[in-house]
Amino acid sequence: MSEFFNEILFIFQRINWLSALDLALVTLIFFIILMLLKDTQATVLLRGVFFLVILLAFLTQFINLPAFSWLIQTTLPALLLAIPVIFAPEIRRGLERLGRAGPSTLFRRNLASEEAIKSIMHAISVACARLSARRHGALIVMERLDSLQEYIDTGVFLDAVVTPELLLQIFYPNSPLHDGAVIIVGNRVKAASCVMPLSASGILNRTPERQMGLRHRAALGSSEANDGIVIVVSEETGSLSVAQGGRLIRGLDSDRLENMLIALFRPIPVTSGQINIFGWKIKKPVIRHKEEE
Repeated sequence: MSEFFNEILFIFQRINWLSALDLALVTLIFFIILMLLKDTQATVLLRGVFFLVILLAFLTQFINLPAFSWLIQTTLPALLLAIPVIFAPEIRRGLERLGRAGPSTLFRRNLASEEAIKSIMHAISVACARLSARRHGALIVMERLDSLQEYIDTGVFLDAVVTPELLLQIFYPNSPLHDGAVIIVGNRVKAASCVMPLSASGILNRTPERQMGLRHRAALGSSEANDGIVIVVSEETGSLSVAQGGRLIRGLDSDRLENMLIALFRPIPVTSGQINIFGWKIKKPVIRHKEEE
């Protein structure tokens, strides 16, 4: 144990400003990766990977196991190559977010006024309340930062203003567009009868959620694949549910639904002394003039 502490002390003695910069860059890269994977299924896998790495390092460094150490050193390159395969969907979404990083994306949530957002959310909540009362099944996906163009291309393009009457007509039973999802971008219904990905998390296989149908599985799958907000109206019970970030909130009424949507899409308030970047409010640096000093 004393040799271990001596090695740690020797490492700290060799640190200079270049080593500190090197460590800061590595820390920044890991921070960005963790932020991109936040609220995704990959976080659970990362915990398992970190635990496994720590356990293997402990077994190979502090216990003399030659055969086991040889096995780990031989299979470690293969495990490193398997990580991009395991995290392929999360890596793809993260690269898409970085590729779309620009003024139109970073500040999109601040472009619409709060009054306009309240009007849109009120129209959607009124439509969902009527659909719930009539027990007409519905699946509504609302775009946020992640683009839903690949799913819009699978449906029937509409590009119409969001109104309760339009949503009621789309989800009327046996109508040509009732089967599938409606995708809303801003205040426009971009497409109807869209095909959304089904959830692969297995959450709905547990009691009592296992009784849910394909709409709820598609809602969870869509929320796992992007940062959009998904509203589900159950055809059997008429209950309202919201899926976001791989989580499903059930048993909502129209008022709670409207308040939740307004809170999720409300423009981020930015004061004169702040800058809004990726939803974070960063205080502007104060520059003092010589006269003030």
